[in-house]
Amino acid sequence: MSAPLIVVATLLVLTAVGFYMGRSRAVSTVSGRVRELHSLPGYYGYYVAIWCGIPALLVLGAWLALEPTIIESMLISGLSETARDLTPQRLGLMINDIRNVADGNVSSAGAEPAIRAAADRLNSLRQISSIALAVVVLAVAIAGLTYGRHLVAPKLRARNNVEKVVTVVLIACSTVAILTTFGIVMSLIFEAGRFFTKVSPAEFLFGLEWSPQTALREDQVGSSGAFGAIPLLAGTMLISFIAMCVAAPVGLLAAIYMSEYAHSKVRAAVKPMLEIL
Repeated sequence: MSAPLIVVATLLVLTAVGFYMGRSRAVSTVSGRVRELHSLPGYYGYYVAIWCGIPALLVLGAWLALEPTIIESMLISGLSETARDLTPQRLGLMINDIRNVADGNVSSAGAEPAIRAAADRLNSLRQISSIALAVVVLAVAIAGLTYGRHLVAPKLRARNNVEKVVTVVLIACSTVAILTTFGIVMSLIFEAGRFFTKVSPAEFLFGLEWSPQTALREDQVGSSGAFGAIPLLAGTMLISFIAMCVAAPVGLLAAIYMSEYAHSKVRAAVKPMLEIL
């Protein structure tokens, strides 16, 4: 199991511990008289669990996002001056060779001494990063757990705070979905614009031949191709027509059987399965 997965598993355990500690702390502050609490005891548990889990998860996500770039820059800084002066393409190939040797995809016996040394340095940096990641994330989680438990009091509006956090999380998730959709649309528009700078829209819309045999290199034979969309549209419509010829009668007969002839027990079992499928 990789280090991030171990950290996440430990973080989940700490979050569960925080939940039980927060709930127990809330009940103990009122000597078991739960009616004196502003919120139900479970909300105090969720409150402490949020303080334990969310800051640590944010640190974990930021660390994992920045770790490859930082390690690569440190690896490049440790290379010789000759290697650092290589072109970006050749330097990228060299970094790829170092990663393959470090990951064991390529035998280190046949690699150059400089590559082997750089691979050892890369493994060392990864190990240090994994240990530091575990220490920092778990320290943040324990600090959040301690702080959240300290805030637990009978007058604490735990339910309101938990609902605010859930609202923010839901808004963030919906925002990510919207931005993802926007990014997909913009990518399609951008790539379509590049495509139509090389292919005429009239040829694409009314062409009768689809043969995208374009060259990957300037000296490659077959640099031209045909990009008529009519064969694609005709093939799609043909396949859709055949599928409807099969699906429409079967679906209609199945619906008639389920509604008029099937036994109630059969309908109760089969109908949910059909809706799921």
